[in-house]
Amino acid sequence: MRDAPAAVIRYPWAEPPAPGQPAELAPGVFWLRMPLPMALDHVNAYVLDDGDGWCVIDPGMNTRKSRALWADVLAGPLAGKPVRRVVVTHYHPDHIGLAGWFQTQGAELLTTRTSWLFARMLCLDEQPLPAPETLAFWRLAGMEPGLLARRATERPFNFADCVHPLPLGYTRLVEGQALTMGGRQWRVRMGDGHAPEHATLWSEDDDLVIGGDQLLPSISANLGVYATEPDADPVADWLASCARFQALAEARHLVLPGHKLPFTGLPLRLCQMVDNHLGALDRLLDHLTTPRTAAECFLPLFKRPIGEPEYGLALVEAVAHLNHLLHRGSVCRTLRSDGAWLWRLV
Repeated sequence: MRDAPAAVIRYPWAEPPAPGQPAELAPGVFWLRMPLPMALDHVNAYVLDDGDGWCVIDPGMNTRKSRALWADVLAGPLAGKPVRRVVVTHYHPDHIGLAGWFQTQGAELLTTRTSWLFARMLCLDEQPLPAPETLAFWRLAGMEPGLLARRATERPFNFADCVHPLPLGYTRLVEGQALTMGGRQWRVRMGDGHAPEHATLWSEDDDLVIGGDQLLPSISANLGVYATEPDADPVADWLASCARFQALAEARHLVLPGHKLPFTGLPLRLCQMVDNHLGALDRLLDHLTTPRTAAECFLPLFKRPIGEPEYGLALVEAVAHLNHLLHRGSVCRTLRSDGAWLWRLV
């Protein structure tokens, strides 16, 4: 019988490790903080002792600062053994950014096929200006005309800016696969919604779970829709993933997340993650008693004003929740004269 959801979420480590100083979480399992040049200013990397070498999980973004930090760590606290494997939970730049850098030094890359294909494609798809399809997507979402006109003339974010080129060749991770790392056997379990085919790793020898961004303690993973798949429903994918993980989660599990602090209380956290989106959908339905564009739906979804730095992520998440309601049959949309979708209750 599974444990009932724990009454609280606990953080066994109140503070993250200092830069360049690995913290041992369990025998042979170390936690590093890698810097990010954004509001969420860090990503968690984990290093597992494989005996004759190290296995690095989610090494961080390809920046000069991160490469220097890794060089110091490998010459200092982790000196004496090479990095033989890099495991990447999903293709986002803060997780896969340095995988190719480690590959050039002889490491093997293990990730899902979707993550490898997405990352390699996006690294090769460098754009000096937003693609016409992206501009059309922003217009349909109701981006303010002045902002749309300005962004049309600016160089957009490119994977190549912060993801090291990925050499040909990787080892595929699949659902249910057994993987030996750090003297333990792990089982690969896939999630979706934040990123397609996002790998999580569940130790079969102790209580450890490597959660990536699928299992975060105190922040919500972004669920976004983009011009690449404008009618996608990542909210449905996320809710289905949470249901699958609820069948596996126990209060004893120590989750090593992609951001913030390691935590216990995963059954409760999964309930919170589901309720977070169900509540957002209910607020969105109330908001749509008056027809709105996606860009006019930020306040009920996020319950706070959205500034320009986070505008892009807010917009793709608003579209994701509206798409979910559309696929559910709760809303419909009509094209406004200015080219924006206007969403309304059925």
